[in-house]
Amino acid sequence: MKVTTPGTEGTRRRESVFHRLYVGTGAFDIVGKRARWYIALGLLVLVCIGSIGFKGFNLGIDFEGGTKLQMPAVGVQGPIETNQVQDAFREAVGRPAETVQIVGAGANQTIQIRSETLDVEQVNAVKQTLFTKLQPLNAQGQPSQQVISDSAVSGTWGGEITQQALIALAVFLVLVTIFLAFYFEKWMAVAALIALLHDVVVTAGIYSLVGFEVTPSTVIGLLTILGFSLYDTVVVFDKVKENTRGLLGLTRRTYPEAANLAVNQTLMRSINTSVIALLPVLGLLVVGAGMLGVGMLRDLALVQMVGMIAGVVSSILLATPLLVDFKMREPKYREHAAKVKQRRERAAAKAAGEEVPEEAPKQAVAAGAGTSKRPSRPAGKSGRPTGKRRR
Repeated sequence: MKVTTPGTEGTRRRESVFHRLYVGTGAFDIVGKRARWYIALGLLVLVCIGSIGFKGFNLGIDFEGGTKLQMPAVGVQGPIETNQVQDAFREAVGRPAETVQIVGAGANQTIQIRSETLDVEQVNAVKQTLFTKLQPLNAQGQPSQQVISDSAVSGTWGGEITQQALIALAVFLVLVTIFLAFYFEKWMAVAALIALLHDVVVTAGIYSLVGFEVTPSTVIGLLTILGFSLYDTVVVFDKVKENTRGLLGLTRRTYPEAANLAVNQTLMRSINTSVIALLPVLGLLVVGAGMLGVGMLRDLALVQMVGMIAGVVSSILLATPLLVDFKMREPKYREHAAKVKQRRERAAAKAAGEEVPEEAPKQAVAAGAGTSKRPSRPAGKSGRPTGKRRR
């Protein structure tokens, strides 16, 4: 069903897309095309769930455990490249390291090597090979094997972080449900939670598809995007609540049309909010991860960027269309939509010059149906009804 705001059909073609987006007159039929949004987002969720189930996640060393080595990024022959470190590691243990990355900036740059758990002999062999081939320098500018450090990482810490994050997520969802049910209504709470679940599944699925490394910073960043997604949905629902106040007593527009107008009115705000929110995230990703080489900042920025984009899409294309479908299941909103349609048909017939029978006023019909003549009692000579005969 095509849903547009009454009065905008004639001006849609004359106005530019940016003007309609800025004014928010309801020219974008978002709610009316909700079937295609359901199909597109449903396919995306299925792909993400399939990737999580079959491919899984690229868990970092904090979850699986392993060995981490660190050394300066400068050797006798100048800056040390990651491919040189990878070749030396492969020569020492017979397999490549899981990750080799440069962190820090300037004179404080270091190279971090993460691999599966190595025994003492393998760690000593890697250190010896790295020192022999690359000759890393100490603070005094002299080659030294002592600057190559190693540490064993247990996977229990990452598991504890994940467990605490899941508990926090459950508490957050319960509190959000209570808040939305009291501030708005139950169907808005259900639609918002479905959109929130969509954001979590899509963000996790994209991490699985692309193969981004999942670290404790990723889990923490996933919790931060929930608030942003919920905020955008609440803004749209607040406008829907304002547009539908007293709607059943009027026949100007239906509930889907009022909801579609609310989405259009908040569309520009949603876009501006998401762009402003993504700017510092991109700065965190470019400066923190690209220039400074801090892996934790990269993981945090990646999950926030993916989650924010998913949150904006779900608040516009999923939450409000779901709310409309839930509300239109109630008989009173279906009856109201039928009245609006009937009024428009009568108005169109009058505009075309056709004769339209007037509707009988309900009060007059009710009054006429309730009147009936009572049989009169026989009257006496005086015109009054006769009573019982006296003896």
